[in-house]
Amino acid sequence: MSQRHHSNQDKEFKIATSNLLNFALPHRTFYDNMDAYTDDQYQRKLNGLSELLRNAGSDIYALQEVWDEQALQDLAVKLGFERSQVLAPMASNDPSSQLTQGKGAQGTPALGIISKFEVIEWQQLTDFDPLAVVDVPDQGLYRAFNRPPLSVTLDVYGQPITVVTAHLKSKRPHYLRDEQGNRLEDYDDPRVRVRAKLRSLCMRAAEAAALRIFMIDILRNTNHPLILLGDMNDVTDSVTTQLLAETSEVIYDKTMRDVALFDAARIQTSYGWMRDVAYTHLYQGMPEVIDQLFVSEEFLVDGKFSLGEVKQVDYFNDHLKKEYDNRFSDHGIVRAKIELS
Repeated sequence: MSQRHHSNQDKEFKIATSNLLNFALPHRTFYDNMDAYTDDQYQRKLNGLSELLRNAGSDIYALQEVWDEQALQDLAVKLGFERSQVLAPMASNDPSSQLTQGKGAQGTPALGIISKFEVIEWQQLTDFDPLAVVDVPDQGLYRAFNRPPLSVTLDVYGQPITVVTAHLKSKRPHYLRDEQGNRLEDYDDPRVRVRAKLRSLCMRAAEAAALRIFMIDILRNTNHPLILLGDMNDVTDSVTTQLLAETSEVIYDKTMRDVALFDAARIQTSYGWMRDVAYTHLYQGMPEVIDQLFVSEEFLVDGKFSLGEVKQVDYFNDHLKKEYDNRFSDHGIVRAKIELS
């Protein structure tokens, strides 16, 4: 059916992001200091995650902390998708995979996409643009993503839309270790802790800058819609998150709309953003939004080049009130309902 024959309601889609908290196949080690899942533990994790994500009822899921593509395929089937509608290249279990040799993610978890819409093209981001390279204290030049973001262009009712999902460096202190993983610093020294948190900030900022530069090349002087979502490991108005979005620059320079990204929750048209219920993570008992969903100007309802609008943004976070050991994910789910013109 051609695009002009679709009603607006027919051209509505839902997109969500969620951190799956070490989602791996049973009997495979993902971290040396953590036990592999048993068959029963895996089934419990799979069922728990499918229940959480089913609540969000989305057409596109951008997912973090995926160790095995096969596990994500199992989850997709439970959600009513086909196995072929899963893309997680850095976690591939295909023996012919050039990225993983079929072993799944190694060293750190990967990112994945489940989508009912056809993939036009995809790209895994690895090395930084030289403009984003930084010298991390006591460690040297930081040149590449620890968890490579995944950029996927989808055919959404005839409209190509690029979806970028990322999982940036956490705020946890980054202590120095030797090649065998042994500690080189005193973790109990508060002064050393400051230095270690400075390293984490430098790394997250460099990742944000590198991802920002990549997206500018897609956005600048085009009318191509883009959605950025994932675990950015900092709040919406933080320096690193705004380095990704540059929304504040639009206030002073309207031409920045061309390359800026907008917090979907703040531009939704159905109702105002409710900060008191909007949280996706509990940090030392305090609620915060560190899982972000940003859109390009093509989704501004009053935009000059508008192709659609963000109708509604919802947060699914009731499971975060449970004890940590009973959570299948330690992050909330953010979902946007978007309607194409």
